Amino acid sequence: MDLETSETLPAELELALAYTPVPLRDRLRTYFALDQRLARIVAATTEPMLGQMRLAWWRDMLGSDPEKRPSGDAVLEAIGEHWRGREPALAKLVDGWEALVVAEQLGEEEIQSFAVGRGAPFLSLIDGSYTDIVESVSAAASRWSLADAASGVSDPAERARLTEAALRVSADTVRLPGELRGLSVLQALALRSLKRGGTPLMQGRRAALTAMRAAILGR
Repeated sequence: MDLETSETLPAELELALAYTPVPLRDRLRTYFALDQRLARIVAATTEPMLGQMRLAWWRDMLGSDPEKRPSGDAVLEAIGEHWRGREPALAKLVDGWEALVVAEQLGEEEIQSFAVGRGAPFLSLIDGSYTDIVESVSAAASRWSLADAASGVSDPAERARLTEAALRVSADTVRLPGELRGLSVLQALALRSLKRGGTPLMQGRRAALTAMRAAILGR
């Protein structure tokens, strides 16, 4: 079973993929699919140690020889196909989610670790010629990471902390390169969500228009 049919993604991620150049689409879909897997692990964790063990399995797989990884898992096989040699960026994604698992209380340090780790794979989508926008890419990815997380938590206090942290991210919204058109879409939806108090990213009729405008302008 291929990744697209086996892993259902939220509407905003499918929209981001639709605006992503075809050569990068499979790599980005794989990242999103792994991210969703890790999010489900964290959401289902009641004992931090068990959650860490499940996340550690993914970290071990990312650090192993692709030829020796177990077969039959669509996400793991897609990683071997589309992220070979770039697995350290996905390992940072695991680290980001683990920051939430081990946190006794969601504080500033845990929030920042989560945002940086979750957004790290986006940096692997650009080459060395874009060194001048690394900070802007990181900020956009963090903004999306936190806004998305805020929209999914049920605790009002945690939602407020995540939203506030996202709003503190640098306001620099420079035009991103075409490779990151999907991130431009997610950033625009995140900003819209934050202005509405942490609502779901695709809530409301104007969400699709916001995404289209961001895809055209790159910001």
